[in-house]
Amino acid sequence: MNSSREKVFIINLPPDESLQLINEKVQKVLRSENLLGFVNRQDWVAVKTHFGEEKTRGFIPPVFFKMIREELVRQGARPFLTETATLYKGRRSQAPDHIKLAQDHGFTVRNTGLPIIMADGLLGDEEVSVEIPGKHYRKVNIAALFQKVQGVVLVSHFTGHIQTGYGAAIKNMGMGCASRKGKMEQHSSMNPRIDLSRCTGCMDCASWCPVEAISEHQGKARIDRETCYGCGQCLVVCRFDAVGYNWGKGIRQLQESCVEYALGLYHLLKGKMIFINFLTRITKDCDCMRGKYQPVTDDIGVLLSRDPAAIDAASIDLVMKRSGGKFRKNSYDIDSHFQIDHCRRLKFGNPDYQLLDRS
Repeated sequence: MNSSREKVFIINLPPDESLQLINEKVQKVLRSENLLGFVNRQDWVAVKTHFGEEKTRGFIPPVFFKMIREELVRQGARPFLTETATLYKGRRSQAPDHIKLAQDHGFTVRNTGLPIIMADGLLGDEEVSVEIPGKHYRKVNIAALFQKVQGVVLVSHFTGHIQTGYGAAIKNMGMGCASRKGKMEQHSSMNPRIDLSRCTGCMDCASWCPVEAISEHQGKARIDRETCYGCGQCLVVCRFDAVGYNWGKGIRQLQESCVEYALGLYHLLKGKMIFINFLTRITKDCDCMRGKYQPVTDDIGVLLSRDPAAIDAASIDLVMKRSGGKFRKNSYDIDSHFQIDHCRRLKFGNPDYQLLDRS
């Protein structure tokens, strides 16, 4: 970890800034700061982002990625969009439906100039093992495609999150670039429970459980703890607040596990990455959540950096300041700094940042 502060560039956005102007401003920073200087001719470069869940619009607009493609091609690279499968059931749990959903949301070659190649294969099980000096892991399971590329542009939408407090670059790396097995390992510290006094026996939770760990017992839902790996989907879909967690036991380990998986990806790429965080349409829940979003603060801007710890530390501080310190309280009251603190312990990136205005 560097002793000096890491540069994080911010483009402050006025209300209702047009996508065209946002693209032009980000493009200007990419060029002026040579943020794509690690890209060489003929390099395969994966552009990793979140395509959005069904019936949501929290994802970053596809037109942004056309500009990213232009800049990468300008460097002589061969870029493409990529993502990985979800643990929970739905259109994002395997490649064909996930790609179709992305196209439904506008992530087409016509709109972005980029084809979509799933990083973890058809069913989310194609992986590579990466050694790390972690607290919880000595090896982590990363989506196999990342072993074959020469660089990654990681574009993240900053949001709250039901299990990690916030989601941005580190979560997009650690959870978003892991194989299915890797995602399961990270969630294994979380143990949901059913409040029988609240459970109505509707069994919606069972229909969404990716490993069929939930069954009906005497008119109520029951979780098989031997099968469950703590993905949290039952908590998300329950309409009656009948699913709970021991938040104090598993949250910190989940965040630290996510950081260690992010470190694995960073080691695999030998640091040949840049990070772009959108601090716009900031909501209580992540972009995997369906239904009505709950905004927690006003739009702030777009951040760019070569360092994932720095960009996330800056993002948290900016959101906390803009929200008057209420972001944590309004987003499940989870301490988001567990991720940043663990980065510091592992000497992964540099959370000490220098914020430079490039508006």
